[in-house]
Amino acid sequence: MFRISNFIRELDHPTPAGPRRNPPGPVVIWNLVRRCNLTCEHCYSISADKDFPGELDTADVFKVMDDLKAARVPVLILSGGEPLLRPDIFDIARRAKDMGFYVALSSNGTLITEQNIDAIDEIGFDYVGVSLDGIGATHDRFRRLAGAFEASMRGIRLCLARGIKVGVRYTMTEGNAHDLKPLLQLVEDEGIDKFYFSHLNYAGRGNKHRAGDARHRTTREAMELLFETCLDLHRRGIEKDFVTGNNDADGVFLLHWVRARFPERAAHIEARLRQWGGNASGVNVANIDNLGIVHPDTMWWHVPVGNVRERAFGEIWNDVSNPLMAGLKQHPRTLEGRCGACRYLEICNGSSRVRAGQVTGNPWAEDPACYLSDEEIGVSAADYGDKRVTVTPWVRMEKV
Repeated sequence: MFRISNFIRELDHPTPAGPRRNPPGPVVIWNLVRRCNLTCEHCYSISADKDFPGELDTADVFKVMDDLKAARVPVLILSGGEPLLRPDIFDIARRAKDMGFYVALSSNGTLITEQNIDAIDEIGFDYVGVSLDGIGATHDRFRRLAGAFEASMRGIRLCLARGIKVGVRYTMTEGNAHDLKPLLQLVEDEGIDKFYFSHLNYAGRGNKHRAGDARHRTTREAMELLFETCLDLHRRGIEKDFVTGNNDADGVFLLHWVRARFPERAAHIEARLRQWGGNASGVNVANIDNLGIVHPDTMWWHVPVGNVRERAFGEIWNDVSNPLMAGLKQHPRTLEGRCGACRYLEICNGSSRVRAGQVTGNPWAEDPACYLSDEEIGVSAADYGDKRVTVTPWVRMEKV
């Protein structure tokens, strides 16, 4: 996750850049249930409104929570499917809070209603994230349900009225990029605390629909809009959290933006970016799916690295006998093509390895969604020669 707001604040109030450090344990995104009342176009878990056999029961979940605490996991993000469809969700969340975890609820928002807002408020969730893929009909089309946008907005407003910290998650494609600016305005107008911009990752239905991934020029324009919006709000005294996920080239693109806009701060921002260190899948971010299978993050559902029914989470997470986990835990990673030659590899760390693996069959190939030019990353064709990834037609690699 790339925290734009933190770097924007550094422009006006720089703080010393220290050495890069990892937290004691990873953030765990836990898909407690796969059932969902929606069938979203880019769902990584391919959820649907039906029961999926073999899911962890309440006793299983509680046992795993003890293991997670022993592994020094600081954060639990309770996700799905739609986690509010799990009958014991509030029992799980309450126990997680009592154990001292930072607890977030990741929901589509449609099932946050007047009937359960008291229970949501009573739990004391540290954060509630709601997915919006656009305004009105755009969102409904991506979520494949008429009225989904209004239902999600109702849920958001109910949370805000109780003082619960709420964020909006948005995954951009060519089909909804036109709604980014209106969404940012909605975040300001509604007093929403956080905006999470997700690049499309090629997992689940997102892999099936990768032909609709955003063009590189569209992505660059979106990032510039995010940077400018964050800066404008910050300087108007309106502090919100702007973050991006699934494409850590955003950090390098920010550095170029700072060099053009605030050259006196460029060296400082570069030092802070190197301290951040880019993609942390398999290191600081983990996933447990509804069956108890552990993955390097939520986009790696096609790669199991263990099951919490069979081994403690900490044992699974620290086991580097799996070549993928061993490679992900390297910093910087050993990569090929443009990524391997990139002068900013220590900042980005090769971004998401899922796209490279899905497009080429090689998770260590260059990321086809890197939207920076050769000049911007300090490489030339001679640096990577015939090791350049063969890009399939659905990946938009036009010149910028």
